[in-house]
Amino acid sequence: MTGARPTVLVVEDEAAQREVLSYNLEAEGFHVARAEDGEEAIMLFEEERPDLVILDWMLPKLSGIEVCRQIKIRPESRGVPVIMLSARSEEVDRVRGLETGADDYVVKPYSVIELMARVRAQLRRTRPASAGQQLEFEGILLDSETHRVTREGKPLKLGPTEFRLLSTFMEKPGRVWSREQLLDRVWGRDVYVDTRTVDVHVGRLRKALSQHGGTDVLRTVRGAGYALG
Repeated sequence: MTGARPTVLVVEDEAAQREVLSYNLEAEGFHVARAEDGEEAIMLFEEERPDLVILDWMLPKLSGIEVCRQIKIRPESRGVPVIMLSARSEEVDRVRGLETGADDYVVKPYSVIELMARVRAQLRRTRPASAGQQLEFEGILLDSETHRVTREGKPLKLGPTEFRLLSTFMEKPGRVWSREQLLDRVWGRDVYVDTRTVDVHVGRLRKALSQHGGTDVLRTVRGAGYALG
């Protein structure tokens, strides 16, 4: 996986199911957060800011449908994919789940292998660099499998942190990332790094991107953070 490991929030009240899912996700290289009821799910969603949520329909305290609704109603979290798990196989239930905002609906019992494939498919859409795809922006080409970056065909020398920063920016050109969000995405949630470190590495990235000339594509947004383009 490129950059900090994508985080998946698993919301499942059955301990055995929760552990099986967590084990398989961790084996695939994901960071996993676990919740066993709806209220804990909302709390952990706020704390972890996951890249994807696997959400059981039937939960104590707050139903999966309500958790999904709360995630999708907020503009800042609307784009986070939610895969809903349910023993309800009727079409009306599937439609209700999707209409609440779920991006995918998987009926229990399910194949773990198939579910992992669905997780990867959703992340390819929202975090393309983590799925090994090439990203392109105004003549800059980033290949996340070979870890090579070119600008107008000329190779650029980037350090590993600058590479992860660039891949984050290139996944969502125009999006303004705060220093805290960049710390989470590039350095990881378990590492303590001062926010000024972000400024230093963004400065290095600017220099690296301009080593063969060309306009500065990184934008500093006063009081908010940084954006590409």
